[in-house]
Amino acid sequence: MRATLPEAARVDKLTEERAAVSTRATLERTEVSDLTAEVAKAERDVAQVRSRRVRDQERLDAGAVGSPKELERLQHEIQSLERRIGTLEDAELEIMEQLEQAQATLRQSEADLARLDEELASETAARGTALGDLDRQAADAGAERSRAAADVPDDLLALYEKVRAKQGGVGAAALVQRRCEGCRLEINAADLRELAAEPADAVLRCPECQRLLVRTPESGL
Repeated sequence: MRATLPEAARVDKLTEERAAVSTRATLERTEVSDLTAEVAKAERDVAQVRSRRVRDQERLDAGAVGSPKELERLQHEIQSLERRIGTLEDAELEIMEQLEQAQATLRQSEADLARLDEELASETAARGTALGDLDRQAADAGAERSRAAADVPDDLLALYEKVRAKQGGVGAAALVQRRCEGCRLEINAADLRELAAEPADAVLRCPECQRLLVRTPESGL
């Protein structure tokens, strides 16, 4: 039944695509989480160095340093801290840019997921409708077959069922232009003459596949 439903193939394709996007989005969320943590750490590092620089600068401004040697050391440390702050801020900015890009990529994946969910809902509904139509068609065909079988003699119906089981579900076939539409083989002239000699109400069998043959205006008999 699935092979007869374009909606089924579409649903399968969308489901597969959604699974791939969902996996990608999961990885992207992890990346966003990791980068967010890195940004927070970079901010703490910058704040810590800035706090130390402020303390040193306050000591320097307050004249709390007595010896020239200590003053020189403090000035040198302030310069080193300034350079360290610049390095840390550059690193923080780089991580923030990576985070912004990762967030944008994640937003796109989440938008894709929302779109796929909407399409899946629509296609699933269409598949349900198509399956319902097929079920109704099958029920109608079954009812029609039952009505037709009621007029067929029991022995002939039993023969048909036996042949149908043996021949993959097709127990009877039309005879068109001397060819059995079941096995698609042309009946030779000798067999065709024998079939033609049978009474009009006789049950004909294909000499090749043994299916029941249904006479048609184009049988060639």
